[in-house]
Amino acid sequence: MNRTNHTYRRLSYSIALALMVGLAGPAAAETGGKHADHEEPKAGHEEKEAGHEDHQGHEEEEAGHEDHEGHEEEETGHEDHEGQGKKDSHQGHEEAGADAVHLTDEQLDPLTIRTAPAEPGSAESLLSLPATVSFNADRVAMIGPRVRAKLVRMNKGLGDPVSAGEVIAEMDSVALGQAKAAYLKARARFETARSNYERQKGLNAQQIASDATLVEARGRYREARADRDAAVETLRLYGLSREAIEAIDANSEQPLSRYSLTSPIDGVLQRRAVSPGQTVGPESTPIHVVDTETVWLEMDAFEKQIADLAVGQTVRLSLPALPEQGFQGRVDWISRELAADSRTLTVRAVIDNPDDLLRAGMFGTATVQTDGHPGALLVPVGAVQRFEDKPHVFVSGDEPGAFRAKPVTVGHESNGMIEVRSGIEAGQPVVVEGAFDLMSILTAGGRSAAHSH
Repeated sequence: MNRTNHTYRRLSYSIALALMVGLAGPAAAETGGKHADHEEPKAGHEEKEAGHEDHQGHEEEEAGHEDHEGHEEEETGHEDHEGQGKKDSHQGHEEAGADAVHLTDEQLDPLTIRTAPAEPGSAESLLSLPATVSFNADRVAMIGPRVRAKLVRMNKGLGDPVSAGEVIAEMDSVALGQAKAAYLKARARFETARSNYERQKGLNAQQIASDATLVEARGRYREARADRDAAVETLRLYGLSREAIEAIDANSEQPLSRYSLTSPIDGVLQRRAVSPGQTVGPESTPIHVVDTETVWLEMDAFEKQIADLAVGQTVRLSLPALPEQGFQGRVDWISRELAADSRTLTVRAVIDNPDDLLRAGMFGTATVQTDGHPGALLVPVGAVQRFEDKPHVFVSGDEPGAFRAKPVTVGHESNGMIEVRSGIEAGQPVVVEGAFDLMSILTAGGRSAAHSH
């Protein structure tokens, strides 16, 4: 449009110039003689008159020529002025700075530019991670004998419910039988020594027994007590409770070598790697009881996602095998070591499993509800533009039509809003509509604003 206007102006100038030259012809004929008279002073009167007319015409022609040059200079000046105006428009953008845009009212008119203060807030986002279900290791009891023993009988089968303290299996251990026998012997000696010591104290008080006899009785009592305590500690190391030790009876029909394995937790019998007649040692745990009220969910997160994860965040699990079921829990642990092969980090959550539908080894997708960044500001997603490969927002300048692109650090994005974690202050006016147009003008060096509007 500007080029068309310029063409019309040049055509008008040309027509005006032609008209002025045509009107200057008669005047040139009248004044041409003056010029001749000056150059030929010795000629006759007629020659003078003719010379006068010729001089007069020459002057008019020269004047017309000068007038024509004036029009050309005027037109040239107009073009120079117009070109200078365009140059100044470009130069204004350059002088404003590489990150600044300054628009006139005419340039702003076709644009929709709206600013709003950046308000404090945070955006929650959902992070999807591949996940695997596993048993809650804190609720798994791995059971085995504390002493070398042979399995006599299993009282529970795989999958059977088990209560805490319930006997799962009966074992037979020669070493345990010997330890029980030693305990019974030490206990008997202790009872005898204690009785004799009490009797000697009474006799000594009546001055019937000597002090030496009392001292000897006290020494035997203390020695017997130490032997008994040592025998009790051996049985406790073999896994017997204090109640079970006190219940040991030499007259019982059950052999002293018999040993009962009990469950320390409520759950189900998940594993049994021993058969009747098989001998296992103290390093073996062939029986597993699992509490499945809760399970672990192990998720794999990439390095760039680590900053968005935190203990306590809500996790929702969806499984292809159970598409209509939803499961929920919370992150309780984040590993501090990346896997060398996959470069991923293990994130663990505890998931409720009240209906016992989840099974260890199931694969699914975990959705983690990440928390917003404290102290962040919220702006529309469209307010953030990339400039020099970094996120920027436009802020208002000191003058009307002046805007500056400021680099910012962004965070979560949710519901059309994005966090700005640094780069601007709360309440600072930010371009929330029209930022794309400003960035187009900025990256084009101002050509879009100067030539298109």
